[in-house]
Amino acid sequence: MEEWDKIAKDFDATRRFPWKECKTFLNRIHGKCVDIGCGNGRHLIPAAEKCDMVVGLDISIKMLEMAHQNMEKKGIENVMLVRGDACHLPFPDNFFDGILFIAALHNIKGKKERKKALEEVRRVLKPGGRALISVWAKWQDRWRKYFLLHPLKGDIYVPWRRGAEAIRFYHLYSMREFKGDIRKAGLKIERAWSVKKASKKYPDNHFAVVRK
Repeated sequence: MEEWDKIAKDFDATRRFPWKECKTFLNRIHGKCVDIGCGNGRHLIPAAEKCDMVVGLDISIKMLEMAHQNMEKKGIENVMLVRGDACHLPFPDNFFDGILFIAALHNIKGKKERKKALEEVRRVLKPGGRALISVWAKWQDRWRKYFLLHPLKGDIYVPWRRGAEAIRFYHLYSMREFKGDIRKAGLKIERAWSVKKASKKYPDNHFAVVRK
């Protein structure tokens, strides 16, 4: 949490635009939506345009402050910001029509904890609702050589290099592990795919649309 507080301002300056995958997903979502690990709120803005009520949840209070400022600049009033833990969501069962869990699951330490977070997604998702989940891909350009030498590993620590000094934890997923963890949490995969965000040769992010 402290690491994310340190980089919140710099993070906000470099994460201004929502991903197209999230915008496409949100075209199918109405009613109530939550963005788990919302960061500076870049995906809350398109969610607020599509949904009646949107909740942004993050463990970092500084990130939530950035999100609050961004919501105010846009004049958005149907977004509630909540400080909370993805492994223990402070919401009732079967509550949300849609869930975004973007680039956050991979920052949770421990396989059991990541599974718990996915189980929480299932718990708060309404029957018939959908969630979009993304994680960093294990075999991306940047880390491919390391994991070829250490194929059984998945955990890395990534330094933040824009202003503030911080070291962030990541668990990088193969697509097989990603799908396996989703299914073990009791979620059904509608579609799973990989994309290149910064990599040139190998995909660096996995996405999955899931439901109960």
